[in-house]
Amino acid sequence: MQKIIHKAENRGHVDFGWLKSAHSFSFGQYHDPKKINFGALRVLNDDFVEAGNGFGRHPHDNMEIVSIPLEGVLEHQDSMGTSKAIETGDVQIMSAGTGVQHSEFNGSKENPVKFLQIWIVPNERQLTPSYDQKSYLALDRKNKFATIVSPKKEDTDAVLIQQDAYFNLADLEEHKTINYQLHGEGKGVYVFLLEGEINIAGETLKRRDAIGVYEIDEIAIEATQDAKILLIEVPMF
Repeated sequence: MQKIIHKAENRGHVDFGWLKSAHSFSFGQYHDPKKINFGALRVLNDDFVEAGNGFGRHPHDNMEIVSIPLEGVLEHQDSMGTSKAIETGDVQIMSAGTGVQHSEFNGSKENPVKFLQIWIVPNERQLTPSYDQKSYLALDRKNKFATIVSPKKEDTDAVLIQQDAYFNLADLEEHKTINYQLHGEGKGVYVFLLEGEINIAGETLKRRDAIGVYEIDEIAIEATQDAKILLIEVPMF
């Protein structure tokens, strides 16, 4: 087993007034040569955007971009003609492929929006851009993982990603333990603790801490407090 620890307080932090963001990996003005990526996981930004503000239209290419609102509503528009509200309980993916432009704004004039934006390196370059969005609110996440992003079309509850990667959410009750089985060799898991406290791989994680673990087949997670967990499985290349 190999592991890396990313404590919440050691993330890169930026504050532009209307935008407050914590970066788990090097991004924009924040650069740490030890935090470039975890396998195919390239970016995990924990964003807070004030009411009525957002990111104007800007380009992306050759990246799988996943957005998960934690509180509030995001308004998304892109050059593919997509215009969508992404609400808390939704997961959105934009496969940028050969190139796409998009904008993201807080959908409220009164309340902030809090969301995760996560970038995954695709398994192939210059793909045709695409968009997918689904609600995961009906999925059972009590003391079990629910897959919300998957490379398999048969996983109809999940949005489709152009990489052998899986995003999973779980609401784990105090003193409960769950196990996660990886999908084959050469994979790793990045566990980002949204809320609560857990024990994993001999480490204790608190709110917004993260751990990357690889060279394993399975991982056990125990909640020492009620916990909300995001687990991302990616190829380690």
